[in-house]
Amino acid sequence: MNRIRLFFRYGNIGYLFVLPAMLYMLALVGYPIVSNFILSVQDVTVTTLNAPVKPFVGLRNYRMLFADGVLQTSLVNTFVFTCCCIVFQFIIGFALALFFNRDFSFAKPIRGLLMIPWMIPMTVTALMFKFMFSSNVGIINQFLQSWGMIGQPIEWLLQPQLAMFSLIVANIWIGIPFNMILISTGLTTIPPELNEAAAIDGANKRQSFFYITLPMLKPVIESVLLLGFIYTFKVFDLVFVMTNGGPVNSTHLLSTYSYKLSFTLFKYSQGAATANILFIILFAVSVMYLRFVYDDKGAA
Repeated sequence: MNRIRLFFRYGNIGYLFVLPAMLYMLALVGYPIVSNFILSVQDVTVTTLNAPVKPFVGLRNYRMLFADGVLQTSLVNTFVFTCCCIVFQFIIGFALALFFNRDFSFAKPIRGLLMIPWMIPMTVTALMFKFMFSSNVGIINQFLQSWGMIGQPIEWLLQPQLAMFSLIVANIWIGIPFNMILISTGLTTIPPELNEAAAIDGANKRQSFFYITLPMLKPVIESVLLLGFIYTFKVFDLVFVMTNGGPVNSTHLLSTYSYKLSFTLFKYSQGAATANILFIILFAVSVMYLRFVYDDKGAA
């Protein structure tokens, strides 16, 4: 009893408020991560799933995966998909943020309408783009044929390179509003007096942009890029609905390949190992993001 009184006497009551969140994280985040790592060093298939003792195989699952060409393809696809999406999402989102930061009529309502792609469920967006890129009834082929740009319908989702291109286009459309709204928020924090003072000193708009706007937006840009990487790197439902990793495994990402190993081929341990590779990469990026955040706070 005395220990409890001493605990509250020194202002430690804040730990009680943190405790529910900590228990929640341990139960719903910590336990699945640890369990998944344990599963990845065992040999768990349909025949051993209900066995009281699972065979321990160490890093054999990881060695088998890295010797598998599909995992290498999935890893490359994930980085290509993520980098291409981030580059175009950021450039287009940045341009739209600068445009709608101007003071003109209907700027705010139109900017709100542009948030619709981000608000629509991913599965609905995937189905929509799947129909748009369809070779028979797709509006994209109809548009290109009506303008005389192609003679025959293109099999967008049945050719490896075109299928990946279609996925990238769909994900860019989804991610543009996220970039636009965060950068727009950052632009509102820049005092207009800075640009006015620069204009009085003879600076043109290009110089104001590169020497005032971009440096002031550095923390926002870092956050947008790193968060965009995290969100894009783990995309699953878009690829699963549009191509399901095909054709011939050419559009598999780490997330979809992990699902295929676990719930299609029933190689649960290899699926867990693939998920752990995805987790390790995202964990490293998350640590980098936190480092940027704390560095910016320290500089401020």
